[in-house]
Parts: sequence; C-alpha cells; structure tokens
Amino acid sequence: MFKLYFRFRHIFLTILILILIPALWLQDALTIRALPILSQVEDRLLIPVETDEIPNWPAAPQISAQSAILMDADSGAILYEKNIHEQLYPASTTKLLTCLIAVENCSLDEMVTFSHDAIYDTPWDSSHIALDVGESITLEQCLNAVLIASANEAAFGLAEHVSGTSWRDFADMMNERATELGCVDSHFVNPNGLPDENHYTSAYDLAMIGRAFFANELLCKISSTQKLELPATATQPDNIVAYSKNQLFAGKTYAYEYLVGSKTGYTNAARNILVSCAQKDGMKLIAVVMVEESPTQFADTVALFNYGFNNFDRVNISETETKYNIDNAGFFYSNNDIFGSSKPILSLNTRDCIIVPKTISFSDVESTISYDTGNEKEAALITYSYRGHFLGAVSVDFAGESESYSFESGTMQSGAENENTDSTPRPRIIFINVFKVILWLVGIAGICIALIFIRAFFVNYHFSTNEKNNRRSWLKRRRKKRRRRPRRPNRFRDFDY
Repeated sequence: MFKLYFRFRHIFLTILILILIPALWLQDALTIRALPILSQVEDRLLIPVETDEIPNWPAAPQISAQSAILMDADSGAILYEKNIHEQLYPASTTKLLTCLIAVENCSLDEMVTFSHDAIYDTPWDSSHIALDVGESITLEQCLNAVLIASANEAAFGLAEHVSGTSWRDFADMMNERATELGCVDSHFVNPNGLPDENHYTSAYDLAMIGRAFFANELLCKISSTQKLELPATATQPDNIVAYSKNQLFAGKTYAYEYLVGSKTGYTNAARNILVSCAQKDGMKLIAVVMVEESPTQFADTVALFNYGFNNFDRVNISETETKYNIDNAGFFYSNNDIFGSSKPILSLNTRDCIIVPKTISFSDVESTISYDTGNEKEAALITYSYRGHFLGAVSVDFAGESESYSFESGTMQSGAENENTDSTPRPRIIFINVFKVILWLVGIAGICIALIFIRAFFVNYHFSTNEKNNRRSWLKRRRKKRRRRPRRPNRFRDFDY
C-alpha cells in the first residue's frame, strides 16, 4: 500500500488538490454570497410596520420579509401592514390569478392542448412536468399541475386555452381582472411569473387576488394538495407524479393545521414569496410575504396567522351594535315604529362582520355612513374604523327576500318569514332618512296650510258677506211692505171666551 502511494504519490496529490481547491473555492463563494444576503435580511428587518404606529394596536411579530400583509378575507381589513404597496416580482404566485381566471371562464372537463409555444417558451431549468407538443389534459388536471407542481408549461397552455389565441394575449385578461379585484400596484405580462421587468405586483394586490382565489372551494382544495398524479391517457402517454415544495402542508416542517390553501413562488430576482390562507373560529385570514430567504417565508407566515387569530375578534354588527343613531348619518333610532305596526323598512346584513383588535373595545370604534353604495339592494353602507384604520363595513339593506337581520323581530329572517309570528311584543326599530322625511313633511304641511287659508277666505269672507247683505235687503223690503199694507182688524177681538 505504501509502495503504491510513493510510486503514485504525485497522482494522489494531484487528485487531492483538484478536490480541495474547488471545495475551498465553493465555500468561499457561498460565504461571499451569504454576506450580502444576511445584510439584506438585516435591512429588511428595519423596515417599519405601519400597523405598529396605530395607538393600542396589538404588537406585531418581527417579520424578515421586505413586504408583508395579513388581511381578513371577508372584510378586507388589514391586520398587519409592512411596505404593502412596493412593486415586486411575484414569481409563481402569479399562477393564483391565472387559475382564478381559468375557472371563471371555462369548464373543468374541457381539454387543454399544448402548443409549440407553450412547451418551448418554458425554460428547461424552470418548474415543469415534461409535457410535449400536441398532448392534451383536462382543464382540471391543468389546474392541479399549475398549483401543485407549479408547472410553467401548464400555465402557458391554460392561458392559451382561455384566451383562445396566445398566452401573451392572456395578459390583457389578467390586468383587467386584477383591476376588478381592486389591485392598484400590478402589471402582468405572462401567466406563470417567469422573470420580466414589466411583470410585477405587491403584497396588497396578491392579498386582493387571494380573497377571490380562496373564495373558490375547488381552488382551495387543489392549493392544499401535496401530490400531483396525472395518469396516462390516450392524449397524454405518461404517468406523471410530482410533489409540492410547500412546507405548510401536513407532515411538513412548518405544517399549519388551519391552512385553507397556499402557493409558493421563487426566482433569483423575486426571492421566496408565499401567499396563504387559513381559517379558525370563523375568521378567514390571508397572509402574503414577499422577498424572503427560505425557509423563513414559512415561519413568518405561521407567525402572522397566529398573530391574527390570537389578537383580533370577528364582530357581527347585527348582533353587537346597539347605537343606530350614528352621528351625521341622516338616520335616527326610536323605540317605537313611527308607522304604527308597519314592517321595518331596512335591515342590517347579518353576514357582514368587522375585525376588532382585542386591545380596544367596541365603543372605541368609529362609524360613518355612505348612501352611494352602487348596489340597488342596499340603502347605505356603514364603515367602521379605528383611528382612521379600516376595520370593515356593513350594508344596510332594503327589507326584501334576501336573508337579513330584522330590526322588528331581532332575529335572522328571509322572504316570507319576515313577518313576526311571535306574539311576545318586541321593540320596533326603524331607520329613516330624516332629511328627506322632513322635506316631505314640510312640503305636505305647507300645502295643507295653504288649502286651509283658501277655504277660510272663501267661506268666511265671500259667502258670509253676501249672506249678510241678502238678509239685510230682505228685512228692509219686508218693513216697506208692512208700512204700505193697511192693518187688518182682529176679528176675534169682540168674542169673550
């Protein structure tokens, strides 16, 4: 052995040098690369959290993301806010919008056939499931491939199928739909988030897209599935199996039991991005973290969810509100129905809730009313806030067939059930637009007074004057006749009874 070593020692030394030098170089390179990343993380930790500046707002966890948001999915109230409008690269979280548009415009059993562009516009080193030109899978399978395996060629094929032309034309549909959803910082140029300087969004916009995405039961189910399985068919010959890299799923390192759905994203430029939804005790929250280093995006998302569920309450206004005479609202509250036994005109929506921090009381919440709701079924919209920070809104609906909270009965009713069948007397409450009612009453009163004066004028002046004049003339004529007529003797005067 030693003889062999001395005989071939120059060869062993050469091999050792060839191994050690690259290893040392790689270690130095990784160290050099890690230094700016650590510096960037430290800088991101210094970015202020806007919600921390609200007096008495719950103290937020420290998040290393460059941009992050925690939003109530139902009301749109923001519980945690950090740099939420900075325009950043969304990477594969773009696919949330792509899949949402697909289910809104197509049937699940439609066949998606993959064109040359869909396959060859997908970089070989990006996420894909090795589909080939001319192969076809159902739209539902395509959704699974996009959301579970983050397959870029599947996103291209889905976009071509929905647009009916090329995936580039699909971008117009994306931008239009994003605007409808309330996005204000976004511009999309492709359906999968591959790097492009003109393709960007924000944490706020991803949360707004998430509100619509996670409202769809099918998309929630797919985006919470760990394993993709596409069996071989006549139009797709391979048995495809792929796994999600999401660590929030059951059995993973950062598994979160209340998770509704989630989508990861990563490129060198975008770094790690995560959009997730969780639901607990009726509260449904959406968390978005952008520009993170793995696996911090998962830890920070769990921290945000726990922060929201532990520090905020979901308040149903129809069950909680006791003050209906809201300042400067044009409404008033009364214990008596001003129309006697009439049915209530308006009712609070029983499904609308607001999010209130546990560090404040409901009496600290401010409210304003707007009559311009844009919905013909709504009389007004009551908006709740704390120190100018939006907490949610509740609609005041016209009493109709839709399910609502009746001010008369104090219970949830719908349609024909709106009549109070309980014989127990209950306080009747009604909302009235005071300004309009006063104007109507003043107008009616003015007309009535005018009619009374007119009638009095004609009755008491015109006709009474004529009547007096006629009577005087009649008496005068009668006296003249009596003077001219001779007095007749009383023929009964001489008889004695």
